[in-house]
Amino acid sequence: MTVPERTARPTREELHAWRTFLRAHAHITRVLEAELVAEQRLSLGGYDVLVQLAEAPDRKLRMAELADAVLLSRSGVTRLVDRLERAGMVARERVAGDGRGVVAALTEQGLDVLRTASRTHLAGVAEHFVARLDGEQLRKLGDLCGQLID
Repeated sequence: MTVPERTARPTREELHAWRTFLRAHAHITRVLEAELVAEQRLSLGGYDVLVQLAEAPDRKLRMAELADAVLLSRSGVTRLVDRLERAGMVARERVAGDGRGVVAALTEQGLDVLRTASRTHLAGVAEHFVARLDGEQLRKLGDLCGQLID
């Protein structure tokens, strides 16, 4: 599919689509965050860090890789990992053979928290996102968002 050439300034209709996309994302994100905090005392960012570590080889990622995976700045992910480490969900470990290398590693406690929090989060995704669209709409939205990423 070819994308038509654009002028430098979006039209009203294009800006409406953009703003609606942003509002929808912000709304769903706020609702999912509120549910996780209320039920699990875990932020959406903290949940994302735990998911990324759980899916990583050996449940470990270098801090820079983790920052890229969760779309936070390196200082932002460092502060978040600090909080998760204090709560016992993540541990920092030195990288063998790399004097300055540090990885964040998911602890067993972190994995347990993630398993419990996943029930809350996935129920929220089902209720606030999946249930509001039919299968064809979900497929199209996934395709469209994929185009935005590529």
